[in-house]
Amino acid sequence: MAGLHRIPLTGLKEGSHLYEFKIDGGFFELFDESLIKDADLKAVVELIKRSAHMELNIKIKGRVSLPCDRCLDLYEQEIETDDRVLIKFGDQWEEVDDEVIMIPYGENELELDQLFYEFTHLGLPLKKVHADDDKGNSTCNPEMLEKLNKHIVRDEKKTDPRWNELKKLKGKK
Repeated sequence: MAGLHRIPLTGLKEGSHLYEFKIDGGFFELFDESLIKDADLKAVVELIKRSAHMELNIKIKGRVSLPCDRCLDLYEQEIETDDRVLIKFGDQWEEVDDEVIMIPYGENELELDQLFYEFTHLGLPLKKVHADDDKGNSTCNPEMLEKLNKHIVRDEKKTDPRWNELKKLKGKK
């Protein structure tokens, strides 16, 4: 995959440099494992170049389209991320840890695609479901909710008989 979002490093003077990128659904189609089906995001990248390293402050804001964990229909999710990465120079490309990346000396440009992909996905909520309406009712697909309700086990009074045997042991000391 050729990088879509790049920052040229040659001739970059020390100090702060600001870049803006648009990220749409086509970007996430390039990644096989992406949860995001469509997007309208804006990434603002502040690159602070110093003599020995660079700092990247990446802010991503906008909306993405995701499959709902409950009904599987797509829904819109607002996201906003704010991340920081330290770029150091070395002999080869290496991700030292979550916040430090090593790039080879003399590298001409910095590709941001993987960082945008990861930070956007990390900014997603753990539970991805349609928002409830004003009355607290689910806005999920009603047909799917009906099918799910047919499979819910409602008899909570039945307990596994093994628990009863364990309770008897608990009383003996």
